[in-house]
Amino acid sequence: MTENPFSAGVQPHDELHGPEKDARGNLKKQRFRLNALGFTLLELTIAITLLALIIIIILGAMRIGIRSVESGEKKIETFERTRASMNILDSQIQSQIPLTYVQEGEAEVQFYFRGERQFIQFTTNYSIWGGEKGFVLATYSVQSTENGRQILVVSENVVNMEAKREATLFDTFESIYFEYFYKDPFEETGRWVDQWTEKNQIPEKIRMHFIDGPRDLSLIIPVRVRGTLTDTGQFVIGEEE
Repeated sequence: MTENPFSAGVQPHDELHGPEKDARGNLKKQRFRLNALGFTLLELTIAITLLALIIIIILGAMRIGIRSVESGEKKIETFERTRASMNILDSQIQSQIPLTYVQEGEAEVQFYFRGERQFIQFTTNYSIWGGEKGFVLATYSVQSTENGRQILVVSENVVNMEAKREATLFDTFESIYFEYFYKDPFEETGRWVDQWTEKNQIPEKIRMHFIDGPRDLSLIIPVRVRGTLTDTGQFVIGEEE
């Protein structure tokens, strides 16, 4: 007679499904833990990514800020240099003294003053390096650089002395040139010329142009003391303005 498995009091559910339930329960717990661990790693990955993005944004902002500060400092430095250079030029031209000389082998008296579009020479009692300590011959010449921009180079030396000192001014412009105010005695109004050809007189005013892109910055400097050479070679100093 076949023994009835249910007669021993063993529940079929317990015998067949009890251990399997535990095993399945354990597997379910393990799967739950693995799922929980995977979700934490995902959050950590997202957090690290966001942190990296925030760091990149902060570094970019800092770089832009540093560049802005450097650009601002450069503009301030350029402005201060331009202002100082203009003060030097204005002081020397307004302190101009129309001295004359006689070329060796010639009897004609000439001014030291020379005026061209990119060159000017004159005598003044104001020295860039020595202040008001005698007469010096100042020369300003426009020179081109390798990058296509122009600079203004000033040199000076004591009259009748060869030793010179030199400095660079206005190195931030695309173009620099001079103009001179000419007024004919028979004309009511004068005009600006870019080359001074009058050998017996000095212009009343000198204008400088500083061109940078569309901007044209002009500086007009009056000549306080002007000189005139008469037909007899006599030197006459004009009135101070």
